[in-house]
Amino acid sequence: MTGKGNIIVTTATTATTQKPSVGRRMGSWALNHGALVGLIILCIALFIATPVFLTVPNIINIGIQAAVVAIMAFGMTFVIVTSGIDLSVGSVAALSAMVSAWMFSNVGLPGWLTLIIGLLIGLLAGAVSGLAIAYGKLPAFIATLAMMSVARGLTLVISGGTPVATSDAVNHLGDDLGPVPVPVIMLALAGVVCWFILSRTVLGRSLYAIGGNEEAARLSGIPVRRILVAVYALAGLFAGLAGLVLAGRLTSAQPQAGLGYELDAIAAVVIGGASLSGGSGKASGTFIGAVLLAVIRNGLNILNVSSFWQQVVIGCVIALAVGFDVFRSKKES
Repeated sequence: MTGKGNIIVTTATTATTQKPSVGRRMGSWALNHGALVGLIILCIALFIATPVFLTVPNIINIGIQAAVVAIMAFGMTFVIVTSGIDLSVGSVAALSAMVSAWMFSNVGLPGWLTLIIGLLIGLLAGAVSGLAIAYGKLPAFIATLAMMSVARGLTLVISGGTPVATSDAVNHLGDDLGPVPVPVIMLALAGVVCWFILSRTVLGRSLYAIGGNEEAARLSGIPVRRILVAVYALAGLFAGLAGLVLAGRLTSAQPQAGLGYELDAIAAVVIGGASLSGGSGKASGTFIGAVLLAVIRNGLNILNVSSFWQQVVIGCVIALAVGFDVFRSKKES
């Protein structure tokens, strides 16, 4: 009896210490990198469908198309990691570019100064939303929805509903630096900053703690309210940069610029693996999510698919990404 018991215990112990099979490890990797797997499959399918897709000019075009949304999405990553949401980034981007252009065209300020002012406008708008959320106790949805309306309204008031010419300093953001478009360079810089903050700073670790359990983070001594203000200010700063890059591409600030971009930014973050419930999210995932959205739109354009159907496809991708996040969360729990 004792011998048999020992054999049973040993067998059970051996079974529990066995390494997962290769198939299970591959499945786990694919589950944790679903956006990357989807991007690879999509690129292969589009390459088979049309040889134009993987040409150098088209790849550069995808990078340019992804730049504005990706920059905005990097700022959104900070917010979503804390389990928040920011609906104002598209309007804040338009306001930042418009104030910069107005200061140049109507006040005559130097171009480099108007560029800085545009960034500061984004930072200020985000900080106001953060103050309303952290100290005013407004839900993030309501506070940023209000800022979206205020920022868009101010953009229309300042511009009178017409485009305003931007300075050369802003226009350079839409140029090429050798063979590389400046918007792609800005995308890379924004991504590095996002990665560094999330992975290498105390602020980044605090964001994950707040997103995981805000009350526990507060009890552990993390200044939650100040950090939330900083988070939304960062999102506004990234939105301001995205708006200036977009204005540089168009060589003017457009009063309707950035419409709907906040939804693309949120989608890029979620597709990249961040959870809307907070506590997770990476810069690399956000980058992949933004590129995936750009590839979908680019591929559908090449295939001459109607823009109306493109919206349907993007909506389905977002729904699948959220569903995938729910499935992954349940499996991990």
